Amino acid sequence: MTREEKAVIIDELSQKFSNTPYFYITSANGMSVGEVNILRGLCFEKGIEYRVVKNTLIKKALETLDTDYSSFDEVLKGFSGIMFHPESGKVPAQLIKEFKKKSGSDKLKFKGASVDSSVFVGESQLDVLIALKSKQEMVGEIIGLLQSPAKNVIGALQSGGNKLAGILKTLSEKED
Repeated sequence: MTREEKAVIIDELSQKFSNTPYFYITSANGMSVGEVNILRGLCFEKGIEYRVVKNTLIKKALETLDTDYSSFDEVLKGFSGIMFHPESGKVPAQLIKEFKKKSGSDKLKFKGASVDSSVFVGESQLDVLIALKSKQEMVGEIIGLLQSPAKNVIGALQSGGNKLAGILKTLSEKED
């Protein structure tokens, strides 16, 4: 690969890293071609872009960004694949866990991730990433919490009005 080709790949990766707030670095070392193809198919179904890139090119692309990714230096060894997802930080984590469960092996390793510029390193962080809520989920919960007291007040007022109408109706029927 020539220097010009490497420069183009580094530039592409830099743009991808800066435009995509969620990316995961994995290792598929020891996986057969068939297993990698199954992984790529699952990634495609979930809207995840999966690319295998040389570690030195990944390092150089990460160095061009404002965020400090120096903790990825220990991660970028051996075989590395990158998973990009444009909308959710937990979809790739769920895919990795699902793939491990379906295949019955631990050949697919989670090395690290960047979720909204927060860095997660190590296999132990996978469950933490699965538990993360997206911005849309958080906004939905906040709106639900804000609407809940208003619904209670409206419900109480409506039920009180129905009770009052029922009492008045009963009293008017008694007089007749």
